[in-house]
Amino acid sequence: MTRNAQRPGARVAASKGMAFTKSPVLAVRLPDWRSRLVLFVLFASFAALAIRAVWLQGVSTQFLQKQGKSRYERTLELPATRGRILDRNGAVLASSLPVRAVWAIPEDVLNSPPEKISALARLLEMPEADLRKKLDSDRTFVYLKRQVEMPIIAEIEKLKIEGIDTRKEYKRFYPQGEVMTHLVGFTNVEDKGQEGMELQHQKTLMGVPGSRRVIKDRLGHIAEDLGMFREPHQGRDLTLSVDSKLQYIAFTSIKNAVEKFEAKAGAAVVLDVHTGEVLALANYPTYNPNDRSKLTGEQLRNRVITDTFEPGSTIKPITIALGLETGRIKPDTVFDNNPGYMTVTGKRIRDTHNYGVQTVGGIIQKSSNIGAVKVAQLIPQQEMWEMYTKLGFGQAPRYGFPGAAAGRVRPWKTWKPIEYANMAFGHGLSVSLLQMARSYMIFARNGDIIPLSFLKVDEEPVGQQIISPKTAAQVRTMMESVVSPEGTASKAQVAGYRIGGKTGTAEKIVNGRYSRSNNIGYFAGIGPMSNPRFVIAVMVDDPRGALRTGGSVAAPTAADLFANALRAANVPPDSSITDIIIPENPLEESM
Repeated sequence: MTRNAQRPGARVAASKGMAFTKSPVLAVRLPDWRSRLVLFVLFASFAALAIRAVWLQGVSTQFLQKQGKSRYERTLELPATRGRILDRNGAVLASSLPVRAVWAIPEDVLNSPPEKISALARLLEMPEADLRKKLDSDRTFVYLKRQVEMPIIAEIEKLKIEGIDTRKEYKRFYPQGEVMTHLVGFTNVEDKGQEGMELQHQKTLMGVPGSRRVIKDRLGHIAEDLGMFREPHQGRDLTLSVDSKLQYIAFTSIKNAVEKFEAKAGAAVVLDVHTGEVLALANYPTYNPNDRSKLTGEQLRNRVITDTFEPGSTIKPITIALGLETGRIKPDTVFDNNPGYMTVTGKRIRDTHNYGVQTVGGIIQKSSNIGAVKVAQLIPQQEMWEMYTKLGFGQAPRYGFPGAAAGRVRPWKTWKPIEYANMAFGHGLSVSLLQMARSYMIFARNGDIIPLSFLKVDEEPVGQQIISPKTAAQVRTMMESVVSPEGTASKAQVAGYRIGGKTGTAEKIVNGRYSRSNNIGYFAGIGPMSNPRFVIAVMVDDPRGALRTGGSVAAPTAADLFANALRAANVPPDSSITDIIIPENPLEESM
């Protein structure tokens, strides 16, 4: 038997007569360790992939999810609607309107046709060069314009420019414009209060913004809404003490006065005698809060609250009241004011006329500087300082209004005799118009004073007694004589109503000295005298016409304001006199 026959099934090489498995062509010439190495490398690679998969899908899950969210998940702020500001009768003084902020992905927008970019620039009311400058940025996001109104947004959306999107926001609107702006204030583009009650009550009005999570694609489009993250809480409405009708009357009166007397500026304030509410606060010049593109510092100044000045003769009723209250004088006490001037430590004090012998009432009616000084000389300086302090002069105001000035009253121990004499007729100290108006509350309210409020008051506040009701009544009688044909405020008379008050004229300090050509005219008064309802104070700054004193410029302005305000408030007349008599040469107060 042959060898091949002995192994059944064995394949025999046809050419050489040998088994196929023994062919030299198939003989392995590589060492065994190399095959093992290849096998090991393959095994290690698969093991590494498995470990990496476990690491990514197990240990690093949170990190990877966070990175993914940072690239595609966004938190959209949901702005809260700012609360409205209302007047005491519910009239809207400030409200928020929905608008949009237009933003862009610069790279995508620049790939748009040029005509679309030109159309976008026109809709945004900006030069095309400025628009392209904003788009020529390495940033992936840029605001093009904030607070764009909805009709414009609709036109922008029609352009269908890739990379342009909008964001919801609000724009503040002020229906009464320049009439109410110094009281209400305004907000900035971020809807944050910048002036007035908008600033003072920012937290109340603004509310709390909400937010929701979304997934956006590369172009900024929302691909998936993940739901609400935080609900927005809308701002609360704010009801002010101001009366829109009285505010318009006050604004019109002071505007007319500034224009008529060629003055630099003017201001007026109306207070409610019973509640201390500020019913009107007007300044001129003013500005339109809906368009502040040309706003200047002069327009922005709230002269009623932030400006201080020497009160001049309007301080004299306070000097007289303290003398009466302490018993050092009586209404019929007589002072010899001849020859129309006096000297204090070498300094001369004058009256505009030689009034001769005067009673205390005559000192107020004729506005005698000499008489006021002689009364003050009977009163210790400390008592006068305490009186000023109780009235709020030189004290930080607590009106709840930003920027309110404290004025200036120096400590009484530093007063020199001439300085104290000057203070008796309103020089050497400074107050705001609002402080002066509030001080007259002691005469209108039978001797007590109450806090002022810019918010509507539901209950009458408790007052602090400063002088007795008797003293307050005595001074009211004197103040009413001022508003008579024989007084310095004859032009403050109002047909059908009894008005009382005091004029004042103060020379402005220019280059460190009192100027004879620059002054401020004031009037502070009460009406009607039978049952006081309003305290009104008026200031006319630097009148340039022929008429310049408080009796000539502030008194008639106050008369116009009193007449219209009393009628608008339906206050019944308390006088049968309808014919107003104004002397041909009205008496003017001393400066």
